[in-house]
Amino acid sequence: MVKDREQVTAEWERFRHFFKREEMPAKTVLLKEGQISERMFYIEKGCVRLSFNKDGKDITFQFFFEGEGVSSAESFRNNEPSLFSIETIEPSILHILHKKDCVTMVESSSLIKQELEDQTFQKLMYYQKLFLSRIKNSPEERYNELLQQSPHILQRVPQHYIASFLGITSVSLSRIRNRK
Repeated sequence: MVKDREQVTAEWERFRHFFKREEMPAKTVLLKEGQISERMFYIEKGCVRLSFNKDGKDITFQFFFEGEGVSSAESFRNNEPSLFSIETIEPSILHILHKKDCVTMVESSSLIKQELEDQTFQKLMYYQKLFLSRIKNSPEERYNELLQQSPHILQRVPQHYIASFLGITSVSLSRIRNRK
């Protein structure tokens, strides 16, 4: 783990010129499912969702907020078609990093490389918990888990995206909420 936060912050600052700051309206598609990702995004302000199409149905599987980075990692790293789309939910301010600049940063800085590896490992653990929750827990248990661990999602994200994230319909989500 990277220990010295000030040192890491200074290292990111050294590469600040690689990031392009852009304001995006809500519902801006940053990456379409099937495209090859050439950019990653750091969220200064706003909310972004990851989704995929399953038999014509839009399925949301993750949300990102301020202070988080998002990309289609397998696509970005391996030049493979993305398995999902990335879209803003709210008007957002994003810092965009192109792949060639990311490669330069990682090759130039062991601190940045370590930080990105640590973040990747954290996401892996998150996905593992999410996967197990989908297998073990009922929709109501998943909702309660979300309420306990990430109440900001329930406050900022439209209900139909939350229902999709939980693997239920909006009607089922309304029933669960009404039981509370």
